[in-house]
Amino acid sequence: MAEPPQLTEEQRRAALAKAGEVRRRRAEVKAKLKMRSLSLSQLFEQAETDEVVAGTKVLAVLESLPGLGKVRARKVMEEVGIADSRRVRGLGAQQRAALLERCGG
Repeated sequence: MAEPPQLTEEQRRAALAKAGEVRRRRAEVKAKLKMRSLSLSQLFEQAETDEVVAGTKVLAVLESLPGLGKVRARKVMEEVGIADSRRVRGLGAQQRAALLERCGG
C-alpha cells in the first residue's frame, strides 16, 4: 500500500481548515432543505456552479428533506436506480427528474 504524501504542518492545517469549511457548508445546505428554505430543484441548480453542493451525497440530501427519513430515502433511491454512494454531480437528467417527481420540487 502506498504511503500518504507527507505534508508540512502548514499544508496539514490548511487541508483541515478546508475540510471543515466543506463540512460546515454541506451541513448548512442540509439544514436549509430541512427547513424548506431550499427546494430540491434549487439544490440541483446550485450544484451546477457550487462544487460543495455538487459533491454532496444524494442519500444525505434526501434524508434531509422533510417527510423523508433514512428508510424512505433509501427506498426512493432504489426505485430510481441510484447507488448509495452517488453524489449530486453524478446524477443524470432522468434521475434528477425522477427525484423531483417523487420528492417534490
